[in-house]
Amino acid sequence: MTEDLNLILEDAKDSMQKGIQHLEAELVKIRAGKASPSMLEGLTVEYYGAPTPISQVANITVLDARTISIQPWEKNMVQAIERSIMAANIGVTPQNDGVQIRLFMPPLTEERRRELVKKAGGEGEQSKVAIRNIRRDAIEQVKKLQKDGLSEDAAKDAEKEIQEVTDKFILLVDKHLAAKEKEMMSV
Repeated sequence: MTEDLNLILEDAKDSMQKGIQHLEAELVKIRAGKASPSMLEGLTVEYYGAPTPISQVANITVLDARTISIQPWEKNMVQAIERSIMAANIGVTPQNDGVQIRLFMPPLTEERRRELVKKAGGEGEQSKVAIRNIRRDAIEQVKKLQKDGLSEDAAKDAEKEIQEVTDKFILLVDKHLAAKEKEMMSV
């Protein structure tokens, strides 16, 4: 029975870790006034009828702290990439010269910074909900094992351990959010 409990606990930890990784990926996409190629991760463009990540049809480079250059490998992709960036609504208007696209990051206003902090907070809350759902599922699995003959003490210990792991991951979410807020609010 303890082998089953260990398996439940490891599954919960793995799932919660994936939740943290997802949060980190989402927070990277929220810009803090600095140009970063990761802002374009997840954006796709129609390439011969298939949605393809921009990074697979163009060279993306950071020219300076506020400028990203996108150099498509095929000239006919400039318009499609530009449309994709506009549709993604990342807060930047692409400028194209027919050969490459440049994204100029405007300096963030105080109001925009607060909006971005709110957006980051929303991502953090989603992560917390996902972690709590994982905890709920793990505790339900422990209760099923208890019905199948697991002792009440072992079940209570397992639930306590699951709660401790959950608290640790929720704290990690809060740390990520605090770091992102500090990064966004510093001028």
